[in-house]
Amino acid sequence: MPKGKHKGGRRQFTNFEALEEQKKKEEKEKQWRKTQGETDSEEEEGEKDSESSASSEESSNEEEEDESKKSKPKGVAGLIETENPNRVVQKPKKVSQMTETATGSSKPQLSRREREEIEKQRATAHYRKMHAEGKTEEARADLARLAIIRQQREEAAKKREEERKAKDEAAAVKKDKMAKALNKKS
Repeated sequence: MPKGKHKGGRRQFTNFEALEEQKKKEEKEKQWRKTQGETDSEEEEGEKDSESSASSEESSNEEEEDESKKSKPKGVAGLIETENPNRVVQKPKKVSQMTETATGSSKPQLSRREREEIEKQRATAHYRKMHAEGKTEEARADLARLAIIRQQREEAAKKREEERKAKDEAAAVKKDKMAKALNKKS
């Protein structure tokens, strides 16, 4: 296990003054190279190297922080990379998957109750359709009753109309009699 990753281990901090001194040395070295007449391409390479070393230090610090945040395996589990072939990981299965594997077909087998329920729904749908077309005995009986009721209602409506006309005629006759009676007296 690396030294910097253990809890309570030794920590290394860079000194700000040491960084400043290192930068000054690099500046002096650049100045000396310029005076000696080295090419710019070598100078650029030197700058790139210094930048990459600084960025690699930063990235290594970030990686150490990320690794310390991740949960560490306990015991020997961190050392063993292969998984135990005898260990069976049980995953939750859906009922539809279990029936498919048991029967070997993709179409699920229905229970007796489910089949009966589906058959019952089909029968009621068929009966409603036949009833709407008037082909069932119940529908015929209903239509016959409706015809009788319509006939009775028509007869009752005619009777009411005749009674109303009779009342109107009686009222008109009574008015005429009253008018004649009043005219004779006056």
